Amino acid sequence: MADRSGRDRVNYAATLAVLAVLAFCFPLTVRIGSAVGVPEAVSVSVLGAVLTFGLATFLVRWQVNRHRVHLDRLAAARAQVAADPQNPRSYFVAGEHLGSLLLRLDRRREAAEVIDRYARLGGARESEIVALREALSSAERRQRRAQRREA
Repeated sequence: MADRSGRDRVNYAATLAVLAVLAFCFPLTVRIGSAVGVPEAVSVSVLGAVLTFGLATFLVRWQVNRHRVHLDRLAAARAQVAADPQNPRSYFVAGEHLGSLLLRLDRRREAAEVIDRYARLGGARESEIVALREALSSAERRQRRAQRREA
């Protein structure tokens, strides 16, 4: 994981550097384009397209990286639970419950099973169980509303 995150930082830094160079070169490029006969509207359109592409690339990479972090946390939580299923603390990774991670990834059935298993543990806190069940019921309500809108 450390190697991958280092590579990601280099990729992000390179993307930001290219965008910064484009932003600072924008007025100069328009002026040079006008001097050689390229209409200003064409220069602005091309640079606007390049900046839009750069922003879109950055946003997609950010979302993919965020999703990857969620999947890594999910794998870590599952491994902890598999190693020690009777320990209520093994259901947490980085302060987040395995059920919450599953709900965030839209895996309601798995989340319901995990929450039920967690609720049966002796050391589980009632407030955490209630909060998890409320989050599950909220996700189910959202799904029912979406299904009604589609019908």
